[in-house]
Amino acid sequence: MHPNLAFRTETATQNVEFARERGFGMLSVNGAEGPLMAQVPFLLNADGSHADLHLSRSNAIIRGGLPAKAMLAVMGPDAYVSPDWYGVADQVPTWNYIAVHLRGELMPLPEAALEPHLNALSDAFEARLLPKPIWKTAKMSDGVMARMMRMILPFRLVISGVEGTWKLGQNKTAFARAGVIKALADQSGMGWPQGVAVAMRDVAE
Repeated sequence: MHPNLAFRTETATQNVEFARERGFGMLSVNGAEGPLMAQVPFLLNADGSHADLHLSRSNAIIRGGLPAKAMLAVMGPDAYVSPDWYGVADQVPTWNYIAVHLRGELMPLPEAALEPHLNALSDAFEARLLPKPIWKTAKMSDGVMARMMRMILPFRLVISGVEGTWKLGQNKTAFARAGVIKALADQSGMGWPQGVAVAMRDVAE
């Protein structure tokens, strides 16, 4: 997490809700030979005390031994910021971004928890696509889902700490921030610059 407290003013609730909305992150544990990581979709429970996820049976995180201390890093929009955009002298290049870290203990769940977890996960993300009808596993041919589920296992990250960095130019003047927001909003590409521009506007309100 960035040490500047200007970028760490969001509450634990705000950080948890950001992670819940994002729903995808980088899971990391310490293995015998160094860090092990996996990209995972996840679901946070109602009070944000745990996140449920699944991993391939062959994932090195599983083979490393569980339960284990773990972190789930959830990234939001990010973008390069050119010094020219501030409209004031003596600035340097930087990167604006949002990141939330969920720390805790990763533990296996009973295999019986896998199917309910997968259904809840797809329901949650399919609901974001309304009015498209929500996809259900019942659409799959007989036996296919069962065969696919044999390749993955369910897990839970019991969360003990939440940290967030919202590095969005809060340490700059309103004039300088406005220049960056305009420049980012005008960028083309994958949408990340525009996302940072929106986030910068939001924290200024």
